Amino acid sequence: MTDNKPGTGDKLGADNKPQYVKGHGLLDGRTAVITAAAGAGIGGATARRFLEEGASVVISDAHERRLAESEAELAKEFGADRVASVPCNVTDEDQVRTLFSYAAERHGGLDLVVNNAGLGGTSAIVDMTDEQWSRVLDVTLNGTFRCVRAALRHFKESGSGGVIVNNASVIGWRAQAGQAHYAAAKAGVMALTRTAAIEAAEYGVRVNAVSPSLAMHPHLVKVTTPELLEELTAREAFGRYAEPWEVANVIVFLAGPYSSYMTGEVVSVSSQHA
Repeated sequence: MTDNKPGTGDKLGADNKPQYVKGHGLLDGRTAVITAAAGAGIGGATARRFLEEGASVVISDAHERRLAESEAELAKEFGADRVASVPCNVTDEDQVRTLFSYAAERHGGLDLVVNNAGLGGTSAIVDMTDEQWSRVLDVTLNGTFRCVRAALRHFKESGSGGVIVNNASVIGWRAQAGQAHYAAAKAGVMALTRTAAIEAAEYGVRVNAVSPSLAMHPHLVKVTTPELLEELTAREAFGRYAEPWEVANVIVFLAGPYSSYMTGEVVSVSSQHA
């Protein structure tokens, strides 16, 4: 991190990073589904921020052990009545349907959906197999589609409106070697977001997306070489990576009342939007 570029204009901590933002009840009484929410990444941070803002959540993930651990941790802190979990592999339509049916029943309705599930990888196009390509597309783009479809079906039937926030990536806007499959998938998520927003408007549903660049948590930092981490952070305007909760804060904004006239937008949580 570059000490002379804290770069947010906000109150900074001793490490020149922004201080954690406390909840302000922005999502009081809301119920939410958040996919890929086990662990320390953006999904887990979003679940925590939603709970801090007053929502009840159903978290899902394909990793059942980590999901159970996350549910237990959040339930202990925020109350078991506000936290539930359902294992879900977003490549499986039956599992997606089960997730949304359970969520609607568990908290007496559904207001917010955060589609965070995605899969990356690195391979040059000339070396990439059909399986590598299809796997990334099926989780990242098709999985988001399945969850958007399930959410819209619920919102249309309930007639009570709702909000969907998808997780895209700056890779969907710009080129990066070795990321053809991931870039194509995330560009697809952006296009899906815009199209879904137009179709969902008649149901009173908003659909937006966040587009992070480099969001890191301690476990990810440990498995990233210092050289690569330095190269990646050097590209960022603030000379550092984003904390997952900083991306989650933007998701809270898009899910909450302050963004009531926003739909079909892809919000860059980065300086690398072009």
